Amino acid sequence: MTTTLVTRHFGAIEWAARQGLHIDQQISHLDPAAIQPGDVVIGTLPVNLAAQVCERGGRYYNLSLDLPPEARGRELSADDLESYGARLEEYCVAHCPDHSTQKQL
Repeated sequence: MTTTLVTRHFGAIEWAARQGLHIDQQISHLDPAAIQPGDVVIGTLPVNLAAQVCERGGRYYNLSLDLPPEARGRELSADDLESYGARLEEYCVAHCPDHSTQKQL
């Protein structure tokens, strides 16, 4: 089992260290094909990548924040993440192939 932190943000890396999280590797981009059953992925992934993690038997933990609009689009420090309520929330995401056409919208 491998625990991977997917981020390019130094604040998130420092926040994870402050939490005492065991991280085997930190990467800026995830290749879902590398996920093995039991692997843990932490980050803020697009839903299609989170679904692939789950489909491959991995566990996905979203780095969730209560981010106000004025804080969006800027680099956040570990202190900022803490002030915005940073937390890990596990999600089980699945692709619904029967519902993927735009005609149904």
